[in-house]
Amino acid sequence: MIAVVGHSDLTAPTLKLLQDDVRETLRRIAPPGATVVVRAGRGLPLAVGRAARRSGVPMVAVLPAQESEPALLPEADRAAAGELLYLSAHVRLMAYDPADPVECVAADERLIASCATLLAVWDGSPDGERDAMAHLVRYARLQGVTTEVLWSPEYAREGTPTRSP
Repeated sequence: MIAVVGHSDLTAPTLKLLQDDVRETLRRIAPPGATVVVRAGRGLPLAVGRAARRSGVPMVAVLPAQESEPALLPEADRAAAGELLYLSAHVRLMAYDPADPVECVAADERLIASCATLLAVWDGSPDGERDAMAHLVRYARLQGVTTEVLWSPEYAREGTPTRSP
């Protein structure tokens, strides 16, 4: 499986570019029978879901769960989650609170640990800058998970100059 994580504050033009770039990356790195796994939500997860569908790589959408039942996503993520469910070959429930950033990072760590490859949409920013991408990339590498970083000078984050990893 290929876990995909990335910055949550990517601009709309970046998300459009990413759909094509993720599709091409998946075509390059996905071995036969591979599956993409992503936590449900708006932004990057939806772009990944669309790219996975177009690349022919099946996707697993991960939904938050509480007591073995699907948990309510934040309102801003619900429509995107619905489309992701449509695009998904499978759905997986995972215990975490989608409103708690620490629990979301822990959920991402569990996804990464269960996969052979991590595709990280990361601008190279260090820990502590609005998200945990540097931590997640370091975590994957320490776990021996093959890590592919995807970033382009054309990508942008809300209010942040672009960087190269």
